[in-house]
Amino acid sequence: MIEDTIPTRRKTVPVNVDGVTIGGGAPIVVQSMTNTDTADEIATAIQVADLARAGSELVRITVNNEEAAAAVPAIRERLDAMGLKAPLVGDFHFNGHKLLSRFPACAEALAKYRINPGNVGRGARRDTQFAEMIELACRYDKPVRIGVNWGSLDQDLLARMMDENAALKEPRDATLVMKETLIVSALESARRAEELGLPHDRIIISCKLSGVQDLIAVYRSLASRCDYPLHLGLTEAGMGSKGIVASSAAMGVLLQEGIGDTIRVSLTPEPGGPRTGEVLVAQELLQTMGLRAFTPLVAACPGCGRTTSTYFQELANDIQSYVRTRMPEWRRQHPGVEEMSLAVMGCVVNGPGESKHANIGISLPGTGERPVAPVYEDGEKTVTLKGERIADEFKDIIERYVERTYKTPGANAQESALDRPG
Repeated sequence: MIEDTIPTRRKTVPVNVDGVTIGGGAPIVVQSMTNTDTADEIATAIQVADLARAGSELVRITVNNEEAAAAVPAIRERLDAMGLKAPLVGDFHFNGHKLLSRFPACAEALAKYRINPGNVGRGARRDTQFAEMIELACRYDKPVRIGVNWGSLDQDLLARMMDENAALKEPRDATLVMKETLIVSALESARRAEELGLPHDRIIISCKLSGVQDLIAVYRSLASRCDYPLHLGLTEAGMGSKGIVASSAAMGVLLQEGIGDTIRVSLTPEPGGPRTGEVLVAQELLQTMGLRAFTPLVAACPGCGRTTSTYFQELANDIQSYVRTRMPEWRRQHPGVEEMSLAVMGCVVNGPGESKHANIGISLPGTGERPVAPVYEDGEKTVTLKGERIADEFKDIIERYVERTYKTPGANAQESALDRPG
């Protein structure tokens, strides 16, 4: 018999980030990061709003200088005025201890601090400056992500571990030592943070690399050594299909093994392109794996010699765009609608079968087939469409199905009240 393949999540402590729970069995959280100059509070607030509306549950912003730190409270106020509660995460390198100390309003407005142990400072200053940031996190009761990166590894620690490895009778490969250094840097920093007073349930860890197999190996090892929630993501995934494939390959393996509590897909956008693409990819990765549901997904056949017309492709794209446009209202009015499945198929071979398996499906005529399009709802054929208005009529069918199937909150109570005798 085939066994259920839904992964069992690794057990971690839950970390509360201003109302968003990471770990502890909570749904895997999608996050993203802005690429605006944070000192430009209007541009940054607009981009955070776009990311939040696209579904980013946490948004990270760069806090790299005094102008950026000074802008953070105003950005938070603008978002609150728009009714957007997505927590802001401050990304600090090199001078975070100074900025958090000098700008208490910034320290308060941020929901979480991200610290890179390799960029806190060198030598004796590293320990002091790391301690200052942790003490500030304790003062403002903020969780911290200790984020170690392949490209900014703690060089003092790396040198120490390389020396220790060289002294062994059978030294390990240098690349393996570097990977081990990533893990040790994260865990030693987390342990030090706890010694300084940061509670165990206020720490999230990441060890990011750019290589798929490297990331998988490091996170498997890291997951076996601690119960901190883990943030997944390649450091630099790349552009377009390369970035999507690399991120999906790496994180898909780890998520299937129950590893990962929050994810970011670090896509490089096209010049001038929207930043929101990384949010949609993260959502679709989780949804196609059956780990979360965000929006109805449209199944569509790839096309073949039976489908020389492009109409089914155009309709599939049209319906996917329509669903995304309608989701903000549907999500408010019709809880559960994100679980709905749709199918737009191109010919008679798989069309009826796939349409029957979806909540709503349409099987369009292929080359040489009768110019009619049967529609199926929950496995039953309900109507056959034809003519020039198939797209509009199919959208009307979807709207009626949503209205009928996913009740408005409170509707059942109201209906019951109406049914009761006066």
